[in-house]
Amino acid sequence: MNSAVLRAGWTRGLIELRQSFTNGADIWGHCFWPLLMLVVTFFLRDVSFGGTGFALGTLALPSILGMNASMALVMLSQQLTADREDGTLLRAKATPNGMTGYLVGKIISVSGGLVVDLAIFLVPAMLIVPGLTVGSVGAWLTLVWALALGLVAALPIGAMLGSVFTSARAQGMITLPVLAVIAISGIFYPITALPEWLQWIAQAFPIYWLGLAMRSALLPDGAVGIEIGESWRHLETVGVLGLWAVLGILVAPVVLRRMARRESGSSVADRRERALRRVG
Repeated sequence: MNSAVLRAGWTRGLIELRQSFTNGADIWGHCFWPLLMLVVTFFLRDVSFGGTGFALGTLALPSILGMNASMALVMLSQQLTADREDGTLLRAKATPNGMTGYLVGKIISVSGGLVVDLAIFLVPAMLIVPGLTVGSVGAWLTLVWALALGLVAALPIGAMLGSVFTSARAQGMITLPVLAVIAISGIFYPITALPEWLQWIAQAFPIYWLGLAMRSALLPDGAVGIEIGESWRHLETVGVLGLWAVLGILVAPVVLRRMARRESGSSVADRRERALRRVG
């Protein structure tokens, strides 16, 4: 990948990111989920978890950050499928290194939008929820490396899913499995309260490990007692997220190239015709 392609992708990503803050629908998309999670956190702020002395809101806040970072895969998948359906990918394919530049641009725009979404949630949440270790430099450094590694693990998965689905309507098939994984990943309630077999399933996916890393960054040391093994397990977090990242980086380009080879003017026209028939 040469520097010209990287610059083109970077420029494309910044343009798409800037455009997402210039129309009402996209602005609402940026605000809705963070504000909804803020409401959830507000109502959990005074609900104690057992005899730990910690409020569920305090425990859930960093987990929600990890969950939102994992949801980047859904955002990328949806955008890639929509661009495939309307012919944007076909136009990218027709230019030299166009697919690479397109993918770099999407990674930049999705990652940038995610950081803004997390800030919309985190800044007011820190004023609502007590007991966070936000005054520590180490906490923010852990937050940064966990977010960066989590995005590297999640975004290739999103690219692969976007390559599999040929229409935006089919993307609905992703929602239920993702919500099921979130439900067992210790986001809104400590994972140790779940049956052991569910704990093992949750630990196979990035969402749990991202939530764990965020909790290790923002919660005091005493909170580690409610985690599996009473440990933040940083090495295991890096290992699992790193494994997902390596698998994604190896497999995603192959899937994207195969998808791009199948794209043609006739396939785009067929999808457009089916969409028009659904509307009609």
